[in-house]
Amino acid sequence: MPFCIEWWNATKIVEVGKADSRFFADHQCGRCSKRPLFDVARTGDAPKNAGEFALGTKRGYDGIIVPDLTLAKIECGIKATARSAHRPVLRIELSIVSEVLIMHRSCVSAACLVITLLTAPIVMATEEPANIVLIMADDVGYECFSSYGSKTFSTPVLDGLAADGIRFENCHSTPLCTPSRVNLMSGKSNVHNYQDFGIYPKGEPTFANHFRNFGYSTAVAGKWQLAGKDRGVLPDEAGFDTHCLWNIPGSERPRYWDPSYVQDGTTLKLPAGTYGPDVMTDFIIDFIVKNKDQPFLAYYPMVLVHNPFPPTPDSVDRNEKDNVSNFIDMVSYMDKCVGRIVDALDDNGLRDNTLLIFTGDNGTNHVLTYPYQGRSFTGGKGFTYDHGTHVPLIANWPGKIPAGQLNNDLICFSDFFPTIVEAAGLQPKKITDGDGQSFWPQLQGKTGNTRDWIYGYYFPRPYAQKFDEMYNHWEVRYARDKQFKLYGNGELYDTVTDVMERDVISVSQDTNKSKRARIELQTVLDSYPMKGRAVDRTRVKGVRKQAR
Repeated sequence: MPFCIEWWNATKIVEVGKADSRFFADHQCGRCSKRPLFDVARTGDAPKNAGEFALGTKRGYDGIIVPDLTLAKIECGIKATARSAHRPVLRIELSIVSEVLIMHRSCVSAACLVITLLTAPIVMATEEPANIVLIMADDVGYECFSSYGSKTFSTPVLDGLAADGIRFENCHSTPLCTPSRVNLMSGKSNVHNYQDFGIYPKGEPTFANHFRNFGYSTAVAGKWQLAGKDRGVLPDEAGFDTHCLWNIPGSERPRYWDPSYVQDGTTLKLPAGTYGPDVMTDFIIDFIVKNKDQPFLAYYPMVLVHNPFPPTPDSVDRNEKDNVSNFIDMVSYMDKCVGRIVDALDDNGLRDNTLLIFTGDNGTNHVLTYPYQGRSFTGGKGFTYDHGTHVPLIANWPGKIPAGQLNNDLICFSDFFPTIVEAAGLQPKKITDGDGQSFWPQLQGKTGNTRDWIYGYYFPRPYAQKFDEMYNHWEVRYARDKQFKLYGNGELYDTVTDVMERDVISVSQDTNKSKRARIELQTVLDSYPMKGRAVDRTRVKGVRKQAR
C-alpha cells in the first residue's frame, strides 16, 4: 500500500529483508509521520528490458524517468518522459519493472509514488547525480601549459585545477579535430565509425544522448564541425538540449572578432566588436546558472586556440601581427575562460558536485614554434607522432578527486565516455565496438584498470584527391605503449628517444624490450579491422606522396 514520502528527506535506503523484498527510507513523512515504504510484489508481466529510473525531488519535479522501458500506467495527468526527472535524491537500479503509477500526494503538496515491481535484485543509492563540465580546447598540445613545464605560456587557472586535482602525463587524442570529436563523443576508435572530415556518423549514440536519457539537461557551445548540408548530425540529434556553435550550418567563417554563431538554430546578430569566445563562455555560464537545481552536462569544445591568431581583448597590442605572440595571448585567454566557468560553479554552490575535465583535441598548429624546456618546440597538429597527439588532461572535483595527483597512465579519447558516465553514477552505456575504459578510479586516486596500449586510426579526408602526412593523411593505423609505437606497415619507433619518429627500429635492431613490444603491439593491431569500416572504398581515389 502507498505511503506519503518526503523524497528530499529520504537520505538513506535500508533493506528490511530479502525474503519479501521490502525496502524503506529511514526518514518518515514530515506531515503524516508514516514511514515511507516501497512495496515489492510479484505481479504483472514485465518488459524484457530495464534500465534506471529516478524519483522526483523538491527542486521542481513531480515525476519519474524509466529509460528503455514502457510505462504501464500513468495516472492523475502527471507527465513522465525520458527528460523530466532532475537531481534525484534516490536512485533505484533494477532488472525488471512491471507497473509504474504516479499519484498526487494526499497530505503534502508534492506527489506520492507507488511502484509495483517484480521481485528482483535492487540496489539503492542516495547520492545526488554529479554535474559534468567537459572542456576541450582546439589545437593545443600539452607543452602549452605551465603545469606541464612551460615557461612561455601562463595558465594559472588550469595549473590550479591540476594542483588541486589530477594531471595526466600520457593522454593521446587523434592528430586532428573532427576525428578526435567523433572518437570522444562516441567512445570508440575511428576505425569503426569515422566517415569523413566535418561529419559525425548519423545514428551513432553520443555521451550526451546517454546523459539526456537519464534526465540530465545538456548543452554544447564552441566548435561543432560535425554536420554538412545533408550529412552528419545537428546538436539535438546528438543529445544536446541547447547549443551555441560555430562551424555548423547557418554560421559563417569568422569565429573570433565579430563572429558568426548559431544558437538553438538561429544565427546570432551580435554587436560590432564582439569577441566570440566571450559569447561561448557566457552561454555555458548561463546554462549552468539556469540548471543549478538539476543535473547537467555542459560540453565546451572551445574555438580557442585554433588559427587564425588575432589579438585577444587582453592583448597589450591589439594590432599585433606576430602569430606566436598572439597565440601566447590566446592560450592565456583560454585559461581565463575556464576560470570564469570555475567561478560560476563556485558562486552557485556547485563545485562540490561537479566533475570538471579539461583536454585538447590534438597538438598545436605546426606553424608555431616556441621554447619548451630548453629547446625549440614546433607544434605537430595533423601528424601522427606525439607532437600531434599528446594533449593535456586535467580533472578536478573537490572532495572526490584527491589533490596533487600526477598520473602516468595511458589515456585515449575512447575513455572519456565511460569515465564521465561512471563518475555521474549512471548505468553504463553498452557501446557497440566501444574500446574505451573508465579512468574514474584513477581520478579518485585508485589504481584502476590501467591501459597497456592505445590503438590509433587516422584517415581524416578519405576522399581527398591527394594524400599527405598531415590534414589529408593516407589511411594509417598504429598501436603504442608508453615507449614504442608500431604502425600497420611494420615500422616500429621509440617515442621517448625519437619523438619525431625519424629512425625506424628494424627487426635486426630489436632489443628484448622492443621485440616484446613489437609482438604485443602487433597483437593489438590484429584485434582491430585492417581498414576503416565506415569509409566508402568506391570513392577513395587519392594518390599519396609517400608511404609510411
